[in-house]
Amino acid sequence: MKLPHLSLLGLLAAATIASGADTSLTPPPDGAAAPALGMRLAPPAKVISLYPGIAPGSENWNWAERSAGSPTNPTVQNVVHPVLLYYPADKDKAVGTAMIVAPGGGFINLMMSYEGVDIAKRLNAMGVDAFVLKYRLRYDDANTPPRPPISMAELNEPGTANRPPPPLPTTGPQAGQDVRAMAGADGRQAIRLIRRDAAAYGVRPDRIGIIGFSAGGSVVMRTIRGAPETRPDFAAAIYAADANGAPPPAGAPPLFIAVAADDQSVGYRRSLEVFDAWRTANIPVELHIFQTGRHGFGRKGGGADHFMDRLEEWLKLNGYLTK
Repeated sequence: MKLPHLSLLGLLAAATIASGADTSLTPPPDGAAAPALGMRLAPPAKVISLYPGIAPGSENWNWAERSAGSPTNPTVQNVVHPVLLYYPADKDKAVGTAMIVAPGGGFINLMMSYEGVDIAKRLNAMGVDAFVLKYRLRYDDANTPPRPPISMAELNEPGTANRPPPPLPTTGPQAGQDVRAMAGADGRQAIRLIRRDAAAYGVRPDRIGIIGFSAGGSVVMRTIRGAPETRPDFAAAIYAADANGAPPPAGAPPLFIAVAADDQSVGYRRSLEVFDAWRTANIPVELHIFQTGRHGFGRKGGGADHFMDRLEEWLKLNGYLTK
C-alpha cells in the first residue's frame, strides 16, 4: 500500500478545537480536584509474558513490582518481568489492526490509566486490538531523589540529534545498566511476538503499530530504529522523550507526532526535528504542536484535548482502520 505524504499540521498560534473528545484520556486539568470516587482499570483479556524466563539483563533484579499512584491515577513501579496486557476490540468491529500502548512515567512509573488502559479502550472503539506494554523500569525506592528541572529554553534548543544520552546509574542495583535500552528491547520483543502470533489474535502481521507517551515515546523511537523484523508498521510518538532529529533508518514506518508548545518536560523541539527528519527522508509523517497542554496534556482547553481524534483521522487516512 502506497501511503500519501502528509503536510505539517498543528503549527498554529491557536489550535482548532474539535468536539466530542473523550476527556478521560488525559489527566485532570492543572489544579483540578481529583474525583471523590476511586477508579478501577478494566481487566485485560490476557496477560502475555514477553520472554519465556527472566528478561535478558534482569537476572539479578530481585525486587518486586509494586502499585503506586492514586485511585484516579494508578501507576506501576519497579517492573522486572515485562508483559503485554491484551485488550481486543469487539469482534464485529475489529479491523485487523493491532497497536501496542507504551505508557510514560520517566522510566520510574507507568501511567496505567490515561496513557495506558484508557488509550487501549479508545483504540478498541476504532476497531483496533490494543496491547498495553509494561516495560522494565529503573529501580525506585522512597529515597530516590527527584531529577533537577530543565529550563524551557534548554529543552527547545536546536540540534537535539547531537545531545549526549543521559548518564547511566553509577550506584544502586542497576549500576552501569541502560534501562532505557532495556525498555526499548521490550518494545521490540512485543512487536516480534504480536507479529508472530498475528493469526491467533485475528490481526494482520503488516498492521502492527505502537503508540507511546513521554518515556513510552522513547520506547517507540527505539523500536523504529531497531532491526527491520522488530519494527512497527506505523507509530505514534506523543510528547516523546529521547526523540531527536537523527535520520530515520531505511524502511522506517509512517509516524504520527503530537506535543504541546508549552511542554515543560521534553519541550517541542525534539518532535519538530523528528518531523523534519522524516520529511527529509520522504517518509509519511504528521505533526501536531498544540498551543497549550503541557506535558501529559493535562492543561485543558486546547487542541491537545482531542489528540486521539487526530490520531484516528490519521489512521483512517493511511488505511489502518479498513477491514
